[in-house]
Amino acid sequence: MRIRKKSPKPSAKRPPLYFIGYRGTAPGTDEVKALYDREYGGPLVIQHEAGSPESWQATHGPWSAHVVMPLPTDQVAAVMKQLTWEHDLMGAIAPSITSPRDMPDTVLLATRLARCLTLLSQGTAYDVITQAYVNPSDWQQRVLSAFQLDDHVSIVHDDNAHPDRVWSYSLGLSKFGMDEIEMFSAKGLPDSSTKDILSASGNELLRLGQPMKVGATLDLPLLGRTVRVRNYRTAAPAGRMLGFRELHTS
Repeated sequence: MRIRKKSPKPSAKRPPLYFIGYRGTAPGTDEVKALYDREYGGPLVIQHEAGSPESWQATHGPWSAHVVMPLPTDQVAAVMKQLTWEHDLMGAIAPSITSPRDMPDTVLLATRLARCLTLLSQGTAYDVITQAYVNPSDWQQRVLSAFQLDDHVSIVHDDNAHPDRVWSYSLGLSKFGMDEIEMFSAKGLPDSSTKDILSASGNELLRLGQPMKVGATLDLPLLGRTVRVRNYRTAAPAGRMLGFRELHTS
C-alpha cells in the first residue's frame, strides 16, 4: 500500500496485510497510541501525511507500518463486496518494506496495530493472506517479546485438489517476503504430522531469513527430521497467485 496525499490506496509494491472493517468514526491516532503504549510498552510514534489526516505512519523502534483509515469508498467498493461483513467503512494496514530478517518484527508491529484498531473501533480485521476474520474477542494477547508463527501463518489441508493425495500448505509466509511451503501425502494418513513439519519448517525459514533453493535441505531439530526442497511452482489456492516450495522428507 503506497501512501498518497489525496487519494491513498493499496499498491502492489506494498499490499495491505490487514483490512479493518468498522462503522462510525475511525479511532483517533491519540487513542491508538495510548492503547499501543499501554499494551506493548511503546513508545509508538505516529506521523500524519501532510494534507491527509486519514493516512499515517506508525513507528515503534526501527519498525514501521502504514495505515489509511478510512480508505476512499470508490477505491474499495469491489473489495468490500468480496468480504463477508456488514461494515460500512474500511481501513488498511501495511508493513514497511524491509529485509527478510527484519520482517517478523515489522509484521508483528502491523498485527498489533490491527489489534488496537479492531479493539478501538469494535470492528473486524481481515487477514488478506490467510483470509481469516478477527473480531475483538478473537485476538490472542502476547507479551512484547513473543512471536508465534501460528498467529500469522495457517496450515491448510486440501483433500479435494488431487484425487489420490492430500495437499497441505502454508498461508502467511508470504507476509514475510518468503514463498509458501507445501507437502503432498497419501489420503488416510493423519494430518498432524504434516502440519508439524510445515510449522517447524516455517519457523526455521524465518529464523534463517532467506528462501531455500530447490535441492537444498533444512534440519528440523525439534522434530529430529530433515526436509528437502523438491520443487518450486506457483498456485492460487486463496484466489491470489503465490509461490510454493514443495518439501519432502525421507
